[in-house]
Amino acid sequence: MLSRVANSIYWINRYIERAENYARFVGVNTSLALDTANIPDAMQWMPLVATTADEELFKELYGEPTQENVFNFLIFDDRNFNSVYSCVMNARENARTIRENISIEMWEHINGFYYLVRNAAKNRHNIFPSSREFLKEVVQGSQLLMGIEDSTISHTEGWHFGKLGRYIERADKTARILDVKYFLLLPSIEEVGSVLDMIQWSSVLKSVSAFMMYRRTYGQLFPQKIIEFLILDRYFPRSVYYCTVNAQHILKSILKSHRGSIKTPAMKKLAMLSSELYYTNVKEIIKFGMHEYIDRLQTIINEVNDNIHETFFAMKN
Repeated sequence: MLSRVANSIYWINRYIERAENYARFVGVNTSLALDTANIPDAMQWMPLVATTADEELFKELYGEPTQENVFNFLIFDDRNFNSVYSCVMNARENARTIRENISIEMWEHINGFYYLVRNAAKNRHNIFPSSREFLKEVVQGSQLLMGIEDSTISHTEGWHFGKLGRYIERADKTARILDVKYFLLLPSIEEVGSVLDMIQWSSVLKSVSAFMMYRRTYGQLFPQKIIEFLILDRYFPRSVYYCTVNAQHILKSILKSHRGSIKTPAMKKLAMLSSELYYTNVKEIIKFGMHEYIDRLQTIINEVNDNIHETFFAMKN
């Protein structure tokens, strides 16, 4: 497979997964704002911008972190490379350049998805007051694309690169939203265990559609158990461990098809991270420092992405 095609399929999936995650975060925070109306907008909405690591750009473009400003920045602003609109637009552009390598159904869905978001961006002032329905459409659009891709694309290299992109993106975003809660949302030690604390932990679970699966596994809300579920759970498809292990298996399949060594830098990092997550426990994570541990996870995930680019996508002299 051409590196250009593999790169496009990889990034189509990363962009669409990112759009879905941002829609989830904003949608859950919109609902959370109704239960925490006495909290200032800066405390309620700025952490979402922190999730994307785009604080400087947001301050430059908007300044004040009101609900409407953050909503527009994360969902519709094409000056923000990570907004939902930018992600869907970039996914469509990648799909357009490789139309002969994807199914008609996949292209038609991505194209329609793009026009849905673009038209909403043009009418953003009408969308904002009732944004939750639109955000649900974004999440459903992403999930539908995953189903179309799985059922209409041959499960060869291209499909594997798409799945690899989704798992890398998903692991990163699960870690980010957990870090925001632990490091930014509750600065006062006196509020640990309070009603507000529990509402926020619930919102973290809902942000990754983990609330019902967590309740089935553990019942009551316990911060340590939530951390364990989102980082270490072996069966939940959005836990960092699950994403890492599956990314490792997919990368191994890709490397075998190349008949090359599986000891590439990306494979080595994924194997080491998977093994570490398998044998660690939540007490060790907290002892290490929750923020420091997640920051290290994100660093490794970013390095894996860079190594994948160097191995498969970069132009060789």
